[in-house]
Amino acid sequence: MRIAIVGAGSLGTIVGAYLADGGMDVELIDAYQEHVNALNQTGAKVTGTTEFQAKVKAITPEQKSGQYDLVLLLTKQLYNDPVLQELLPFLHEDSMVCSLQNGIPEDNVASIVGAKRVIAGSVEFGATFIEPGISSLTTAYTQFKQYAFQIGELNGEHTDRIQRVKEVLDLVGGTHISDNLVGTKWSKLLINNAFSGLSAALNGTYGDILDHEAGIRSAVHIADETIKVGHANGVSFVKMNGFVIASLELLNESDIAERIQTLRYVMEPSRLLKASMLQDLEKKRKTEINFINGVVSNKAKGTGIATPYNDLVVQLVQAAEEAQTIPQFDTNILAFEELLNVLNA
Repeated sequence: MRIAIVGAGSLGTIVGAYLADGGMDVELIDAYQEHVNALNQTGAKVTGTTEFQAKVKAITPEQKSGQYDLVLLLTKQLYNDPVLQELLPFLHEDSMVCSLQNGIPEDNVASIVGAKRVIAGSVEFGATFIEPGISSLTTAYTQFKQYAFQIGELNGEHTDRIQRVKEVLDLVGGTHISDNLVGTKWSKLLINNAFSGLSAALNGTYGDILDHEAGIRSAVHIADETIKVGHANGVSFVKMNGFVIASLELLNESDIAERIQTLRYVMEPSRLLKASMLQDLEKKRKTEINFINGVVSNKAKGTGIATPYNDLVVQLVQAAEEAQTIPQFDTNILAFEELLNVLNA
């Protein structure tokens, strides 16, 4: 099986190292020339909760050749259209494209490469890019080896090809086949919407959101909007770490206090996290906000469901992108306080 990792950044470097060490024919594809050079010269080095290094083959996008049997898509969704259009000549009829991206990219990926080629995927471990050729695994190594990926067919079937992809990804870490991968991705989207989106919009950590009354109340409403829009689109949310994500839905206003308490408990271990979208704003880069909170705003169209909290997150992050500034917590939290007051009036 010939494999391409498209977007060999923090996650892709780790995946490529383990696949190459496992004897797979894999190419790490990335536009960062210094990174590609380092990978070819010294190999892919994994630090953090483990120490590991493997010889790999890395190329830049214009160096692609032949055809790939399996593509692991790890680019940001911002670049999906050009990346996938350029990939088409390097796919054959039975090629598989596994979308290991944040958000819900599968419809867009399928519209370009064809639905029959698409496999949905979810990355369950964390990583940080250190420098060219080096990525840090930030998830506990034992957990990583037990639970690194979830994959599944879009229709939930357990097919021979899903089993083959599982066997490949098991070389990296524990890989599990799901019959509701779309539900898994929406459950992850909810957490990203409520905390990554607010982290970027406010310029704060997850803990800053948990500790601020308007911040945590807004997170509750963002979660509620995501669940209602997901249900309206036929999504069945899955449990995450044993927690029933759909239980965060607000049935009436009296539920808010309990939902605040639940979110504070569930998210406490993540209080030091800062959204990668905020890191993008700090580097004056465009974010994936349209593919995170923007998914809920977009999918709400035609459902009759209002999404003012997700809409406000998108608005504030886009404003920061356009101005190339970093949001100010004390200023932007006022916008959420005003929204809470208007809607509760």
